[in-house]
Amino acid sequence: MTDASSWVLSLSCPDRPGIVHAVSGVLADHDGNITESQQFGDPDTGLFFMRVAFSSAAPLAELEAAVEALAGRFEMTWNLDVAGRRMRTIVMVSKAAHCVNDLLFRERAKTLPVDIVAVVGNHPTLRELAEFYGKPFHHIPVTADTKADAEAALLALVEELDAELVVLARYMQILSPELSDALRGRIINIHHSFLPSFKGARPYFQAHDRGVKLIGATAHYVTSDLDEGPIIEQDVERVDHTFTPESLTAIGADVERRALARAVRWHAEHRVLLDGHRTIVFK
Repeated sequence: MTDASSWVLSLSCPDRPGIVHAVSGVLADHDGNITESQQFGDPDTGLFFMRVAFSSAAPLAELEAAVEALAGRFEMTWNLDVAGRRMRTIVMVSKAAHCVNDLLFRERAKTLPVDIVAVVGNHPTLRELAEFYGKPFHHIPVTADTKADAEAALLALVEELDAELVVLARYMQILSPELSDALRGRIINIHHSFLPSFKGARPYFQAHDRGVKLIGATAHYVTSDLDEGPIIEQDVERVDHTFTPESLTAIGADVERRALARAVRWHAEHRVLLDGHRTIVFK
């Protein structure tokens, strides 16, 4: 269970003296005890980023009003949440099971602070897996003619289920710029990033043919620029000439699920803040 007296405050604003002092002062005024604090000033963008975990018996509305008053002084973008609260999440899939199975298992094991409220697939292949974990499965097929209607159905589901995060767990469809913008900052994708020149559904077979020595994956926020959104996490494995296409595929799947799980956890814990086309990740 989450503790309603334990909170996480994350914020960003133009960098200037006195921000940490002001934040600490506001929390102290509400009997806040800081248990974790991380901050970073980006010299390239001139922005300041901060994540503070603290305990306070003050009610949410009172804390929000105090932070809002502070935000006006410093031009802050901020978020305040109960520490450890499970984030309502929709996972989107096609036919590959490794990433969604990993997320569902971690959620059940209580090592991932999300509440997966639905699994959405453009194929019905993974319905039984979702139902094994007790999750509703929504089949929303996508064709060139139905793409707009399918994306509208997804947005309607996001609203109906009050989903805060959408995860593309090897969802093999390109999202429209309109959908990407509608979910900006709350939709995460996993991509075989260290195979950038290998397109299509069988990248590891192409990698084997080229004799790669390093494979990996990138978890990133989705933007209208395909696979170029702000990077949250990356992972790699070294390989050599003895690896077969099948073994490369298996290793790649393992790397993908690891990188995606970390990205989802950090996002759900409010450890990721957007810094233009980059991210600040307080681990």
